[in-house]
Amino acid sequence: MEKGVKRWLVDTSKWNPTPHDFSSALSFLPQHERSSITRFLRMEDRKQALVSRLLQYALIHEVLGIPYNEIVIKRTFEGKPYLECSKVGVEFPNFNFNVSHHGDYVAIASEPLCLVGVDVVCCIKPKKESVPEFIENFSSYFSSLEWDNIINTGTSDEILVDFYRYWCLKEAFVKAVGSGLAYGVDKVEFHHTNWTNISIKVDGEPLTEWRFWLFKLPERHWVAVARGHPRFATENYKRAISKAEFDVEEYNKGLNLPNVAFVTRIIEQLIPVSHGEERLTEQDICSDCLHFSSREA
Repeated sequence: MEKGVKRWLVDTSKWNPTPHDFSSALSFLPQHERSSITRFLRMEDRKQALVSRLLQYALIHEVLGIPYNEIVIKRTFEGKPYLECSKVGVEFPNFNFNVSHHGDYVAIASEPLCLVGVDVVCCIKPKKESVPEFIENFSSYFSSLEWDNIINTGTSDEILVDFYRYWCLKEAFVKAVGSGLAYGVDKVEFHHTNWTNISIKVDGEPLTEWRFWLFKLPERHWVAVARGHPRFATENYKRAISKAEFDVEEYNKGLNLPNVAFVTRIIEQLIPVSHGEERLTEQDICSDCLHFSSREA
């Protein structure tokens, strides 16, 4: 099952396509995907939307071997993408993936059995208000313990970074279950030891069947990954995945799979080789990026 654990990342700030290059990359996607990209007015938004779609198709193709023109990606009512396919097989009993973009980065993560959620944040400093004024707008999304940890962490910049790290983890969790922020993230509380040994409580109850990781990226970006039990999926998402219930031994095989570091990819690596393009070798993310991971609860 380890082949189904993927973590990919694209720095869109390093891709400056000509109109021809953009159109060429866009042409590898189905028509309905193209229209969802070209509806954006800003080129930066179009780039991130295009890279997000290409990452999904490239990852599915690499892991499952499905040709691009046979991949069918649909979305739940809440907007969670999923693969509509009967070709997953016993090696990947619950193959699923999730994507996120913010700032310079677009990220994708996949799992063969557990639910997966991913979220990227850029720690952007507010321009028209102070850090305390800015984060106060979001105070209702945090538990009292989380909020105390955030506001007492140190300088304004340290407060802002902690705010985004908590936010990143919360988003990864709710995206994994397929609910979005409607889930009630104020009931979701994260615990950690210097951002290691990350664990979660919902309504005060520990969820021991989940694992979380935080990765520091360049230029004040962070990315979080959530891995958890399919029985926590929303009803809409449960209908989109293959299996929601597992016995303990079977589930633990997926839960305890090795986590992998994010690897950077460039646009040329996301183009199907059947169209005459050669894939380049994956590049591990830059060595000065710190890698934080939780341990078993």
